[in-house]
Amino acid sequence: MNMLKVASVFVIGAVMLLLTACSDKSKLSRLDSNARILAFGDSLTDGVGVGREDSYPSVLSRLTGLDVINAGISGETTEQGVARFASLLDQHQPQLVIVLEGGNDILRNKDLLQTKDNLATMIEQAQALHIQVLLLGVPEKSLFSDSAPLYQELAEQYNLAFDGEIIASMLKKQKYKSDPIHFNQLGYQVLAQEVYQLLQDNGAL
Repeated sequence: MNMLKVASVFVIGAVMLLLTACSDKSKLSRLDSNARILAFGDSLTDGVGVGREDSYPSVLSRLTGLDVINAGISGETTEQGVARFASLLDQHQPQLVIVLEGGNDILRNKDLLQTKDNLATMIEQAQALHIQVLLLGVPEKSLFSDSAPLYQELAEQYNLAFDGEIIASMLKKQKYKSDPIHFNQLGYQVLAQEVYQLLQDNGAL
């Protein structure tokens, strides 16, 4: 009888450990207290519609207490982005890079297979340097659509921390926008808060 009890305790403990492991959704390692984050992207990173101090990287820096570099260029495509990405990694040596890029490819009807390849190249460049990646998806051309499937595919392929809902959801709400495709001060603040929560949920903070 005692042996049965011991065996039962062992089995229950093993099951609990397995459930704990399966429920762990963390995709990121905890950032150092002096870590630098590179926020890479186009106008939504640059902060079009507000001043730089109200862009989401600036707000995120205040929320985290970390150095968040705003590497956004308005109007940039992934073809242009991939040409400068590696040099930014070398220049800033971040511990984490947030990639929010590809919206201009979609708006300009670029070949999305090439868009995916460009983003994959950036992800591989970061991972080769052991830099963590948080990928944010952008919606397909209709602003009432969900995130383009290529982002989910990349997240699964490279085992990335990922969100495909934030941008698409916020662009459906006028209160967050300064124009049809850019956020206002409230929008960038909410975006920063959502990214902050993502970093917490994925174990970075």
